[in-house]
Amino acid sequence: MKKDIHPKYDIKTKATCACGTIFEVGSTMPSIEMEICSKCHPFYTGNEKIVDTAGRVDRFNKRKALSAKAKK
Repeated sequence: MKKDIHPKYDIKTKATCACGTIFEVGSTMPSIEMEICSKCHPFYTGNEKIVDTAGRVDRFNKRKALSAKAKK
């Protein structure tokens, strides 16, 4: 490897999640801020959250029902 061309790698970079969890990771960045981590992600917690701000789920269900009727 050539010297003085690689970024500094820090093994104790603080990663902060929006839920308040702070943990240390290895990174070339001085700090990392994220919106979701393993402490609050639905896959890891087992809690399912459906965020439907535009009514997309309802529209999808209506289209699905209409296509089922059309097939009959």
